[in-house]
Amino acid sequence: MDYEKIITDLGFTLPPAPAPAGNYLPFARSGNLVFLAGTLPIRDGAITHAGQVGKDLDVAAGYAAAQVCALNTIAALKAAAGSLDKLERLVLVNGFVNGVAGFADSPAVINGASDLFVKIFGDRGRHARAAVAVAGLPKNAAVEIQCVAELRA
Repeated sequence: MDYEKIITDLGFTLPPAPAPAGNYLPFARSGNLVFLAGTLPIRDGAITHAGQVGKDLDVAAGYAAAQVCALNTIAALKAAAGSLDKLERLVLVNGFVNGVAGFADSPAVINGASDLFVKIFGDRGRHARAAVAVAGLPKNAAVEIQCVAELRA
């Protein structure tokens, strides 16, 4: 399957894999599992969606931020696997939303990533998930996505 063509056909561009912003690896492999470091909504070196959802941004902007995170995650997955064709399936997505106190719509925001993963990878993109609001994220990003994927042997 040409996943990169699907990304392009959906109107998106696969960015370069994000570089670590600290003393950690962008991914770690254990057997057929790859644990991907959290990704932020960064494009061309700049945060695309900053601030708190529910104050500075609405749910739709948070959804868009989660899509940017998903694309960065896919770029990291490609770097880890060498090719997106090696994806067996996404196993787990943890989504963090920089939300106001009591923000209850984190699942609607993280759907931006989940929906995009399924549009691109089909059933291989279906995953278990957590979607939680937090008091803050690095660089005041609106969303952060972290994933675990299984690669083909």
